[in-house]
Amino acid sequence: MKLLYIKLQHLFHMLRYASVCKLFNLFKLTVSFLLSSLKIQHFMNCYPYFVSIETTDFCNLHCPECPVGRRKKPNHTKSSFNYTLYKKLIDELSPTLLHAILYFQGEPFLNNRFFELIRLTHDSDIYSSTSTNGQFLNEDTAKKIVLSGLDKLIISIDGTTQQVYETYRAGGNLQKITDGITSLVASKKKLKSITPFIEIQFLVLKTNEHQMKDMQKLAKTLGADRLTFKSAQLYDFKNGNELLTTKKHYARYKQTKEGNFVIKGSQPNRCRRLWSGAVINVTGDILPCCFDKTSEHSFGNINEIPFLTGWHSKKATGFRNMILSNRKQVEMCRNCKS
Repeated sequence: MKLLYIKLQHLFHMLRYASVCKLFNLFKLTVSFLLSSLKIQHFMNCYPYFVSIETTDFCNLHCPECPVGRRKKPNHTKSSFNYTLYKKLIDELSPTLLHAILYFQGEPFLNNRFFELIRLTHDSDIYSSTSTNGQFLNEDTAKKIVLSGLDKLIISIDGTTQQVYETYRAGGNLQKITDGITSLVASKKKLKSITPFIEIQFLVLKTNEHQMKDMQKLAKTLGADRLTFKSAQLYDFKNGNELLTTKKHYARYKQTKEGNFVIKGSQPNRCRRLWSGAVINVTGDILPCCFDKTSEHSFGNINEIPFLTGWHSKKATGFRNMILSNRKQVEMCRNCKS
């Protein structure tokens, strides 16, 4: 009953960001996607309802399946997203934008102006969320998070003991996270705020799947609003991977009769993400989605052109049509379940 109350409370909170203009744009996006999927009409003149921003392109941890964590991201600059550029983007999109995701790759709290980015988003009447490894959560940042107006905070915890946790979150300290969440919950109560909505995210791996029930207990003890068990995207999976979970429900891949592994489920020639929003990397490139880790399919750069010019460009339209024609011809799409 309490969980239902929290969900309804959060839903009503989200609705405060809605407007006739934003909802009408969302309706047009949905119709455009459906007509395009049916090959009736190409992309309509709509605007994204969400954007995801790469607030930083570096991290303090060394997660084995993350290009940033493995320090193998090409053109790595160890940079933070420019505040002035972000303001320009928000000013352009605020009439129709419902959600700004302040996260792509890297650890958001390493951006020195991160709380200013959140505040700007909040003051522009846009729902804001981010995802963190939780290593920078403490009493001071907890208070700043609540006061910033952040609506949702996803915190990655992939184990209930330090030994298991650090098998994936290499360099991380579990106690720091649990203490930080405790401080955040306390700050919310002290400041009488229902935000941010705290979601703990547990990446289900073979190394930690035995702690899923313990994670449920820990999340409840910490006072998190939600616990999500997430399937893991692995780069090297075709011949098996030591991180592949044995929990079928949370496995992204399945083994064939020949012994190799393939992604589960069908991959139809369509993708709602390409009609709904976009990702903007730390240098300003407009990317089709969060699977473009290497910024291979840029539609333009917002340092040079308005966002909407790039999002409606011939290159963007051509990419969408390519997905509608044969999704599997794009390598990054072969490892996506969306």
